[in-house]
Amino acid sequence: MRKLLTMVIVPLLTISMIGCSGTSEASVDNAKLMKFIETQVVKNKDVKVLGVEIIEQKKVDELPGWEVIFVNMKLQYNNQMINAPETFFVRDNVITPLVFDLDKNVNYRDEIKPTIKEALYNKEHLVAGNSDAKHKILVFSDPQCPFCQEVVPDLLKAARENPTILSVYYYHLPLEQIHPVSVTIVKIMEFAQKSGKMDMIEKLYSLQIDPATTDEAIILEEVKKQLGISVTSAQINTKEILSTLQNDKDTASKTMVTGTPTVYIDGKIDKLREGYKDLLTKK
Repeated sequence: MRKLLTMVIVPLLTISMIGCSGTSEASVDNAKLMKFIETQVVKNKDVKVLGVEIIEQKKVDELPGWEVIFVNMKLQYNNQMINAPETFFVRDNVITPLVFDLDKNVNYRDEIKPTIKEALYNKEHLVAGNSDAKHKILVFSDPQCPFCQEVVPDLLKAARENPTILSVYYYHLPLEQIHPVSVTIVKIMEFAQKSGKMDMIEKLYSLQIDPATTDEAIILEEVKKQLGISVTSAQINTKEILSTLQNDKDTASKTMVTGTPTVYIDGKIDKLREGYKDLLTKK
């Protein structure tokens, strides 16, 4: 995505201020925001900006006087529709994609994330642990992502062994451009979830296959050969499964998730993806 965009460091934009009961809140004019994105953010002339959706706008304790705006840019590139999440920081008449604290060496763009909605913790995405567990973990993952293969199976195992302490809510985010094979694998995983065969999810992380493979028949045969899991193309291509996977993709976009594995513990981003281990030592 960064190949499509060029970011400026401190662009300016006129922001209208709306006062209410002695307080003021930055209100970004959508038309001005669109113009700003078209002229200052998207520099590739082959990319067309179709629209921009403000996902969330909030004040944060870390940056007094600033507001953070999370947006989803609707782009068209090579006749392909692309959702591109972006973060902007607004203060008075200034808007910028980057706020960096030189003293603390902190990039707030990496630190501040959208609010995780309670609705994301639902039974359809619960793959390990109890729904009333003390700690809720949200995971966006790709089964062919090497780092995911290191992190996610251990996390699932920990939740299964400590169901009252950890619960894992799993969202599929296959990185199709990097691991095309994952598009089929996540269909199998979702079939397993809907069939109540949660152990299959962990097994599929051990599948050894060329990540560039796209032939579904070859992938299904390898899954059967290596893991003893037998499923058909018809079983994994139902409208329900395809709809669920699209919803997972949309959820990732609205949550500003672009990489895997992305892990949230109790609504807070866990950049090291190992925070759950500390929770187990405190049990």
